[in-house]
Order: sequence, then structure tokens, then C-alpha cells
Amino acid sequence: MIFKKNAKTGEKHGVSYMNGHISMQGFSMNVYSYQIDGVLIDTGARSLHKYFEAFIDQQDFDQVFITHHHEDHTGCASYIEKTKKIPIYINEKSINVCSGKADYPFYRKAFWGRRKPFHANPSPKTFQSRYATWDVIDTPGHAFDHHSFLNRDTGQLFTGDLFVQVHTKLLLSNESIPTIIESLDKVLTFDFKEVFCQHAGYVTDGRTAIEQKRDYLKSLQHEVLTLFSEGYTAKEICQKLFPKKYPIIKLSRGEWDSFHIVNSILNERATQ
Repeated sequence: MIFKKNAKTGEKHGVSYMNGHISMQGFSMNVYSYQIDGVLIDTGARSLHKYFEAFIDQQDFDQVFITHHHEDHTGCASYIEKTKKIPIYINEKSINVCSGKADYPFYRKAFWGRRKPFHANPSPKTFQSRYATWDVIDTPGHAFDHHSFLNRDTGQLFTGDLFVQVHTKLLLSNESIPTIIESLDKVLTFDFKEVFCQHAGYVTDGRTAIEQKRDYLKSLQHEVLTLFSEGYTAKEICQKLFPKKYPIIKLSRGEWDSFHIVNSILNERATQ
């Protein structure tokens, strides 16, 4: 497989960023790492290490906070552990996952590389950077260990993969729409002004975008449950609501699929 790789750095409202991009035959992905007030948030992907490591070397930070264990967010954590000798924090639920050999499908290793083991500390509920106090917000749904980080002093919220886009059309097999809705509701109880997403970058009018995603998912949840009550099967609901078949479905051998949206909603209903 022939991949095209590039990256760009920049600064937005006091936040420095690296945006790494990788593509193959018209299919592309990207991921951000951010630095503000001596805090690095996420480390980028191993497959793009030459870009992210250069960014890491150029930045002035003394602690690292990781939103979740996925390889595009933790790929260069081992480099930081080796070269910086500073604390790395992640949800305590995934410390053991990160300290061992990475285990995920081949297509993800092809895109994001093989994440090397690293050692992390459990994220506290709050922490201090050089000039600010931060909240560590538990926001599962995309991943069991997902955290978002809010700088109370600036009102800047770093959402990892909680937002990504308003209109979700695909889901990983272990994601949960009902849990994502709960996490979106949770962050909306906090006072924030700006949103920085690890895939969408800086989100204009971030609070409104978070509300729009929450409302869209709630509407989608209602529509799925209504169709199910009318006798439609999960497969029929998926075909009705998501007729488009995205290339990632085939590439991932079904790990990504619109069907997981429907299934996660119906599974939640079954457990109530």
C-alpha cells in the first residue's frame, strides 16, 4: 500500500498544534496534537512520527495528557517517555493496555503504525498547568477510557474523539451512541467557550456544535427506536437510515459500520 503523508503546524488562540495527515487511494485520515501552557494533549500517530516527533521536540511542555488509548493518539508517547522524562497521564483503566504490545487490526496498523509500549500515570480529576486549573472529564462512548480536558481559565475544551463531526454516519463496533449522548450532555454542564477536536481541529462556535451533535444523536436514537417498534429489523433500519456504503466499511472488515449505530441503540434498549 502506498501512503501519502503530510502535516502542518499552527497556532490558534494560544494553542499550538500539529495536524498529521495520511491518505491512500482517495481515503484519508488526520489527527491533531495540541500544546498549551506546558501541557501536551495527545501525541499523534506512530506512522507520522517524523512530523509529531519534530513538533514534540519544538514545544515547551512538562506534562502530557492523553484523551484515550487509541493508536492515533498514543503513537509517539514512547518517544516522549524516552526523550523527555516527564509524566504522561491517561485514564487508569488503560494504563495496562498502553504498557503492553498494541493489539488492533492490520488496517489500523497500516494507517497509524504500531504503537510502542509506554508507561503512564492515572489521570487525576483536576490538575494544574503553569497558569491554569484543568478539569479531567470522563467522556466514554467512543472508547471506554475516553477523557476530555477543560482549561477553566481560558474556557478551552479539548474533546479528543468525542465530537469529530455533527452528523455521525459510522461507528466502531465497540462504540455506543447512548453513552456518547451522555458524555455530550456531561461536557455541556461545564463552562467552555472553545472546542479543539483531535480530528476536526478548532471547531467554530464549539458549544453550539456540541449541542447540535447531541441533538442529532438524540433524534437519531428516537428514529431508530420508532422504526424498531414498527417492526423493522436492525438491518432494515440501517439500510433505511444509512443507504450509503463507505469505503472504510470494507477496508476495516466491518469494524467501522453504520450498522453499529443502530445496534448500539437497540442494545441499550434491550438492557433497560
